[in-house]
Amino acid sequence: MTERNTKSTYSPEPRDIYLTIPNLLSLFRIVSIPFIAWLMSNHEMVNALIVLAVSSLSDGLDGILARKLDQVSKIGQILDPLADRLLILCSIIALGVAGIIPWWMLIVIGVRDLFMAIQVLWLAQYGYGPLPVHFVGKAGTALLMMAIVALTIADLGTGSLFRLLHLAALATGIWGVAMYWLAGYIYFRQGVTVLRQELPQRHEQRERERREKARA
Repeated sequence: MTERNTKSTYSPEPRDIYLTIPNLLSLFRIVSIPFIAWLMSNHEMVNALIVLAVSSLSDGLDGILARKLDQVSKIGQILDPLADRLLILCSIIALGVAGIIPWWMLIVIGVRDLFMAIQVLWLAQYGYGPLPVHFVGKAGTALLMMAIVALTIADLGTGSLFRLLHLAALATGIWGVAMYWLAGYIYFRQGVTVLRQELPQRHEQRERERREKARA
């Protein structure tokens, strides 16, 4: 597999453009995360849900606009998943500080995201962008976001309905964590496969260049 073919498979037509509407929306999402986390940690859940809803709307818009305006960019392919992971991690931290969820969820999610960050840096050393998002990863992220929203709503009251919602949200979060880790394993396998196919070709190319220089 050549570098060109691999890049087209894993990073469809990204360009070196920065100041675009989709990228500004992704930056808005990232900037909004500390406010969401602060509101959650202080049990200001109504305001947290409002900011979270606005942030979620921008999440849907950036991908649509990037394709419609032909503004798919390399930095955008990094900012979008980065915003998702930061939102999940910071929200989990905030809910942990507020005493709403157990701290082990934060540790498990944090270790997985650290694992994925190392892989992204590893692939970047060889000129590859982010790997394609897998269905399992999307499902895990969706379950975690559903759990975060449900836990936030459950903190608005103390009745039996709110307690039931809290338990259901925790169960959803546990399933989300499991799928989050399964997706991490799938991404790791994909990265290893890409490099196993590409590195021998690069090694052969360097050997040919070395022999040609020696003959010259």
